[in-house]
Formats: sequence, structure tokens, C-alpha cells
Amino acid sequence: MTSKNSQDVGSLAGGERPCWFVGAFWGDEDQTQRFIEKGIWENGHTDKFLDEVNSIEPGDRIAIKAVFLLKRSLPFDNKGHFVSTMRIKAVGKVVENLGDGRRLIVDWTKIDSPREWYFHTFQPAVWKVMPEERTPKRRWMADDLIRFTFDGQQQDISRFRNHRYWRERFGDKEQKDDISESAPDPHIPPLISESYSIDDIVEDGCFLEREKLEIMLQRFRDKKNLILQGPPGTGKTWLTKRLAFALIGERDEGKIRPVQFHPNLSYEDFVRGWRPAGDGKLDLVDGPFLQLISAAKDDPGSSYVIVIEEINRGNPAQIFGEMLTLLESNKRNEDEALELSHSKQEDERVYIPDNLYVIGTMNVADRSIAMVDFALRRRFSFVNLEPVFGNVWRNWVHEKARIDPEFLSQVEQKMNALNGHIAADTNLGAQFKIGHSYITPTAGSTISDPRDWFRQVVETEIGPLLDEYWFDTPAEARKARERLLEGF
Repeated sequence: MTSKNSQDVGSLAGGERPCWFVGAFWGDEDQTQRFIEKGIWENGHTDKFLDEVNSIEPGDRIAIKAVFLLKRSLPFDNKGHFVSTMRIKAVGKVVENLGDGRRLIVDWTKIDSPREWYFHTFQPAVWKVMPEERTPKRRWMADDLIRFTFDGQQQDISRFRNHRYWRERFGDKEQKDDISESAPDPHIPPLISESYSIDDIVEDGCFLEREKLEIMLQRFRDKKNLILQGPPGTGKTWLTKRLAFALIGERDEGKIRPVQFHPNLSYEDFVRGWRPAGDGKLDLVDGPFLQLISAAKDDPGSSYVIVIEEINRGNPAQIFGEMLTLLESNKRNEDEALELSHSKQEDERVYIPDNLYVIGTMNVADRSIAMVDFALRRRFSFVNLEPVFGNVWRNWVHEKARIDPEFLSQVEQKMNALNGHIAADTNLGAQFKIGHSYITPTAGSTISDPRDWFRQVVETEIGPLLDEYWFDTPAEARKARERLLEGF
């Protein structure tokens, strides 16, 4: 496959199929020239992006990209901040998809002078971008990117700088909001980073005092590893993600990696292990933890967070392996690097970068979960969450679900009485209290009959939990359920 002259770039524009922006780095080696010479593009991963690659069709437009951060030599005043930058190195049309999730035949056009695009970027190796006319709502950023890449048009940098997501760092202070913005295209991964802080956590529906949230966030920053523990329904999962956003300073899903520990999870799943390859052999594949470590090292100007659900449901010491030592905040540097159990090359050593944080949840009421290893406990800060009711809870539920405050006061009294009874039971204790999440409707829910809604919650959620608590004295569980529903 021969390469065309770069003057033909504009001829690639047009059509309503998606455009594909793909990486060309395998490890530390740039494969761009090889791809162009052979008229191909290859997926450098054995177990990632297979479905995305298989969905690419002949005739789709494709571009080789490289994403990185720049702080100097920019064509605008970046005010000392890093700027996410994407370099377009080649464009082409897909000729054939071999259907293995790994290889495409491409008619490439090498760009003699690679062009750089700013702000609206995506780091992973395969990025699907839909043309504007196929999106449910206008998405001018995607349309501008496509025209920049395939038509050779210039980027309107001023419009991006002054968009609300970047204006505070890069824009003109007097610029007004872009009133043409609308909802993002659901076919494109979330790319734009909206600023996020403790104020946003409260606005999203957190009932904790602001001071406690500030302490949590400070401990998270200092220790770099944080675990939220508490009874069921206290919002542990909900809060971990929002604390991660607040730590990063923006609502950016691309910088957060959620995983869940379970009894069958192993070091090979989480860090690195051998996996079956398409040719019947085994490949040494990085797990989610090493993948996020690589992303954090490649983007030192940003913070990254791995969110671990039910961290004590697996065997954390076994799952982390030698990485457990590297979790300590004072060992987040290259000098502390260790050799992994499975190395890809001789003398390979790995360390956890300073900009990677770990946050987890722990259910303290599950009798089936073993105690946490002391080595793990020493490396994390622990925060206890309790059921939270009171004025903040009542006002939020009233505003979001339009439930009468007097009714909510009755529900609160019954829940407090139940939790007091649970805490006083010597076979249970405070760690078995029932959290506010059980009786907090989703924002925007329409509760036409609050009494019927509460009865349903008790019968299908709280009641079965009480049956588990008093499994050896079912009469006690039945009485507790009846007290909750009395008068309703």
C-alpha cells in the first residue's frame, strides 16, 4: 500500500461514519512509520479495544495520534499550566478489517509536518469520534476536531480556551459563557473535564458536614491511600468517586479506574499475569493497577485514582503482592522501584508514581469478611461513615423528590429508633446500623405515594437485611419490621 501526498488530506473528509483516532506506541516504540510503510494499523494490546477495533468498517476515516502534555512553546498564553495536546501524525481510510480485533488494512497519508490539537483529547489507544450530523445533540468540539484532522482546517483555539471547562486556567476573564453548549454525545467517552470540589460533593447530595469532607480530602492527599468503612447504606461507594473527583479537581472519568475485590481475584488479575492469546499461546498482560500506573507516569501534571470496592472481600496482601510495599506515601518514587513477580524484560522495575492515589470501601457489617491485614491497614487512612439524617437529609429529599417534610421526620424517627436498637444488641453493634441510602430516593425521582414507597423499601430492602441480622431469632426481625411500618 503506497502512501499518498499530504496535499490529499482534505479529500478524506465527508460521510457520516465515525472517525477513529488511534495510537501507534507499543511500549516505548513508535510504530507510525512501520504502519504507513506496510499499509496497516495494529492494536498493541492483547485484551483491550478488541470490540472497538472490530466495529471499524472499510471506508472509515482514521488518524494516528499521540497525546501528551505541553507547558512551553504553545501558540497561546497557557499561564504556566500544562495543556493536553494531541499530535496528528498520519491520516487515512480503512480498506479492510481482518475481524480479529487486532489489525486493519489502511490507505495512509503521512503528514509531512505533524499538526497539534489542544484541549479536547483522549489518551487511550482507540478513540471513536462521531461526526456532528450523526450525534443526538450538537457537539462542535468533535466536528471541529474532524475538520482539523481530515480537512486541514485550523483549530479555533480561542473558543476552546474560553469554554467554561478551561476558561479559569486559560481563558479571557471577560468572556461570557458559550450558550450554544448542550448535552454531550453519549457515543463518545467523557472527555471534557468539569471542575469539581467539595462544594460539588455537597451539591450532589452529601449529608456530611463540610468540615468532615475537608478532613477526608486532606487525609487522602497526604496519605495517598484512603478507605471509607461503615455499615451498609452509608454511601461509601457514592462518596469514593466524588472524593476522587475532588482530589483531581475535575470531573474526569478518564483519570479514575474502578475495580472490585472478590475472593477469586488474584495478583495476576490485578497487577500482571499470563493470559491466553489468540494464537493459542500465553501473553504477559498488565492488570488495571499497572495500566493506571502507566497512565499516571505518562501524565505527571494530573492526578489519577484507582477506586477499589469491597477491598477486604478479597485477600489484599495477596492481590497487591510486592506493590503493597510501594503503596506507602514515602516510597512513591523511582528510587524505591521493585522487580515484579512477572517481568516483561530483564531488570524491569516498577514504582507507584506520586500522582496515583488509591481509595477503597469496606463493609464492616459482613460477617463473612476476614479482618484486614495489618500491613495494609498501616498504609491507609481509615474514615468511618455513619447513617446521616437530620435537617440536611430532610431538606435534600424534600427538594429532590418532593416528599413532605413531616413524613420525612416520621421516617427519620423510626430509622433512628431501629438503629438504636441494633447498636444496643450485643450480637450486632453500631457497625450494623442501616444507612440513609436505603431511604434516599434518586435525585429527580417522582414519588407519588411516599407511604407506599417507604413500605416497598422496608419489604424489599431493609426487611431482608433485618432477617440476616437476626437469622437465629426471626421473631426479633419481624418485630423490627413491624415497628418500622407502624402507622404507615
